Amino acid sequence: MLRIDCLRSVYSGLESCLVVTIMGAVAAELQSLGHRPNFFYLQHAMGLASSTGLGLSLCLPEQKIVVLDGDGSILMNLGGLTTLARYRPNNLVHVIFDNESLLSVGGFPTATASGTDLEGIARASGIPHVATLRSVEEFNAAVTHAIQGDVLTALVAKVEATGPSTYHTDLALLENRFQFQRYIQSLASQDRRPTRKG
Repeated sequence: MLRIDCLRSVYSGLESCLVVTIMGAVAAELQSLGHRPNFFYLQHAMGLASSTGLGLSLCLPEQKIVVLDGDGSILMNLGGLTTLARYRPNNLVHVIFDNESLLSVGGFPTATASGTDLEGIARASGIPHVATLRSVEEFNAAVTHAIQGDVLTALVAKVEATGPSTYHTDLALLENRFQFQRYIQSLASQDRRPTRKG
């Protein structure tokens, strides 16, 4: 299956979540579907999307956080899975697109191409709900269920080593950072609004 088809299948369901992507193909493909102020594209920080998502989930426990990651990124920071499991935020969904390739930086094979099992590593790390997905229908159902649920989840989506024609995005890193920050601040402002009594 293709990553862009997976993203397209859940795009509408990401509207109420804070979404953090890793660099490269994931960021470019999500942005190609239409940027939203609740999307943060973590450029130039390979391996740290899960760590960023963990920080957000602990600081904003009432907000659903979705991390869109890659196999190369996860393999650079395997300790991130054990840290997620240690804190077990029930508002975090960690999606790992596994194309068995460092596609965004030349297409070199990753360890998953020779048998490393990311679902098995996530389970052994202590993450309570894990699964590997091999069709867009499975992906859509699993991500939708995880977003609606209340348990730390890691989902490994096996996708083809195919990416966008360009990894260029038209949103500057600093602009994205401040826009995302303002979006989070707007959520806090909404939470502080007085409720009307009938």
